[in-house]
Amino acid sequence: MAGEKRIVVSAGFPGATNAAPLSPDALYRLVTWFSPAYPVGAFSYSSGIEWSVEAGDVTNAETLRTWLESMLNCGAAINDGIFFSQIHRAVGRDDAAAIVAVAELAAAFAPTRERHLETTTLGRAFIEVTQAAWPCPALTKLVALWPGTVAYPVAAGAACAGHRIPLAPALHAFLTAVCANWISAGIRLIPLGHSEGQCVLSALEPAVAASAERALAARLDDLASATFRADIASARHETQYTRLFRS
Repeated sequence: MAGEKRIVVSAGFPGATNAAPLSPDALYRLVTWFSPAYPVGAFSYSSGIEWSVEAGDVTNAETLRTWLESMLNCGAAINDGIFFSQIHRAVGRDDAAAIVAVAELAAAFAPTRERHLETTTLGRAFIEVTQAAWPCPALTKLVALWPGTVAYPVAAGAACAGHRIPLAPALHAFLTAVCANWISAGIRLIPLGHSEGQCVLSALEPAVAASAERALAARLDDLASATFRADIASARHETQYTRLFRS
């Protein structure tokens, strides 16, 4: 529209638009949807970090950074980034078969019961809240096409595509939010001070960017995981005696 302002975001990812225009509306929604205040209940989940702290794997800021860097490079975060990217593109093409394929695989890909509970509970809550406040046909179509449980990255990616938010900045915001939520769990569990937590988030900035870059270039065939200790942590958390988190 004539006279409408645009905020230019330099994505810096191969294959992405290097200067993707991000409108004020799009920026507003990204900041809101991926804020800790967005009521999806992400604060209730630690993705196994709670058990890793009890087991002595994560004991301070440095070991938390190392743990999360592995999750970003070769664990849950990179895979969620791939699902986010693939559903965003499928919705953008209005490809019903691809939407169903991505949604079905994402719901089945969780390695443990608690990880499945986490991603599908967040996905359901994200759809409900977003449809109430920022409804869009893309989310309505996703639910109509796929009646099963919806993973969090699929719900978030579909919403971003439905609101025409460019993929590269949307994916980066999503992965940053996932990482920030894990750090929040670490702050409460280790415990760490809030300044230390922000230092961890700052140190992980290159890893988040690299994970986003890889997810943008990846296909569903590239889904994989090598974070065996994190998967064990998620499974062991199911029987942990004292728990603050649901995963």
